[in-house]
Amino acid sequence: MPEENFCMLQGFEWNVPADQKHYLRLKNALQNLKDTGIDNIWLPPACKGAGGTQANGYDVYDLYDLGEFDQKGGKPTKWGSKEDLVALSEKAKEMGISLYFDAVLNHKAGADEKEMCQVQEVDTSDRTKDCGEPREMEAWLGFNFPGRDNKYSSQKYHWEHFSGTDYDAGNDKTGIYRILGDNKYWSSSVGNESGNADFLMFANVDYSHPEVQQDVINWGSWVVNELHLKGFRFDACQHFSERFTNNFVASLEKEFGKKALFLVGEFWSGDVDEMLKYLDQMHHNFSLYDSPMVYRFSEISRTEKADLRKVFDRTLVQARPESAVTVIMNHDTQPGQTVETPIEGFFKPLAYSLILLRAQGYPSIFYGDLYSMKGDNPEPPACGGKLPDIVLARKLYAYGSQEDYWDDPNCIGFVRRATDEHPDGLACIMSNAEAGEIKMAVGTMHSGEIWTDVLGWHTDEVHIDEDGYGIFPCAGVSVSIWVNKNAPGRERFGKFDDDIYSNA
Repeated sequence: MPEENFCMLQGFEWNVPADQKHYLRLKNALQNLKDTGIDNIWLPPACKGAGGTQANGYDVYDLYDLGEFDQKGGKPTKWGSKEDLVALSEKAKEMGISLYFDAVLNHKAGADEKEMCQVQEVDTSDRTKDCGEPREMEAWLGFNFPGRDNKYSSQKYHWEHFSGTDYDAGNDKTGIYRILGDNKYWSSSVGNESGNADFLMFANVDYSHPEVQQDVINWGSWVVNELHLKGFRFDACQHFSERFTNNFVASLEKEFGKKALFLVGEFWSGDVDEMLKYLDQMHHNFSLYDSPMVYRFSEISRTEKADLRKVFDRTLVQARPESAVTVIMNHDTQPGQTVETPIEGFFKPLAYSLILLRAQGYPSIFYGDLYSMKGDNPEPPACGGKLPDIVLARKLYAYGSQEDYWDDPNCIGFVRRATDEHPDGLACIMSNAEAGEIKMAVGTMHSGEIWTDVLGWHTDEVHIDEDGYGIFPCAGVSVSIWVNKNAPGRERFGKFDDDIYSNA
């Protein structure tokens, strides 16, 4: 990662109110986020979904409708109007905050018309196994986008542009139906979940079709220019053609430059080898969210006195740190969503310290942990409201060489030795059991300094001796981040405004 110590915010959670004010709230919060050390925001799916103003956007209907056209019950999306989105992007650009677009490219939903097509029903647990004989079926596969009236793109989508669907409209029956036609089959460059991972939901886009390829590649260029984007998050990337993803990225690189955009895929798996294979087949700069690490955090947080020294075993950040976006939670893992990886609340400060303060990986923090979660399972901000201070500690002090002190399975620590540009450094110690302390070397350049915990969870002072060592304590089941009490920036802690819902 660059010397700047960037941090990504997933800029939404599943149960954000559907009041079309989310972009306004984010725009008003930009300065607060920048002051805390957040430089990049992963936007919610901004394209019109089949559910209109109530949809989170993963039921994508029209890639080119960013809340501009009267479709699916109104002009705005759940998050707001295109005008509000553009205003957010303009202010973010002015402030040096990058926006990443959540690209939902696997499928389409909410078709305008039914069409007849030939299909083969397949086994829902193994997409490579046929059930019965091929037959004709009526399905919702006609996308004409009448509200947009050919603006930005004249491409319409019909049965031949899809490889599968999940609803037999003639018989009112759900299932998985592979669409038949010349040169049609599931993509071979996808994951192997359920035999072949190409089909996920709704009307499955067929990226072997040249009209589909060109339309989506054109959209990529258009949306980058429209919103001053600096990156993409690819939803469910193992479920659609990796060959197409390579071509999509190559087109972006040709127009905008090889390092102009940050690209990360959601490849949900607990198997790091499967993820490494995917990355090896991507011929461009590309990252994946470290889902194996989420599973590790979940397991350790729910195991009494688990061995903290094993927290990075079989994770992407251990195997290929330059390609790992480290994450604690996201919209998929919050209560009631698709991935069951609960992380106990007591462990979140430890987990966030591990991804934010160490040298490896690019950390992503979750909107729901920063601001709170709404819905049927509401939660206050995580980490006792201290997550912004952990982010700020990263921005100000987490630089330089790293040394681990991992002798005790339940009390571990590490130091960052600082750099010429960021001379302060830090020491982090955490416990998932009893209180403890570790003697750690922060460097002779800090001899005589007094260090205190920026989180305020431990009130002692640590004196750095002439050899650059200090004895750093930690309360039981807690974490402390120790920094010179006179380090520049100490006055900035504890200033974050987490009441985002009063800001629009």
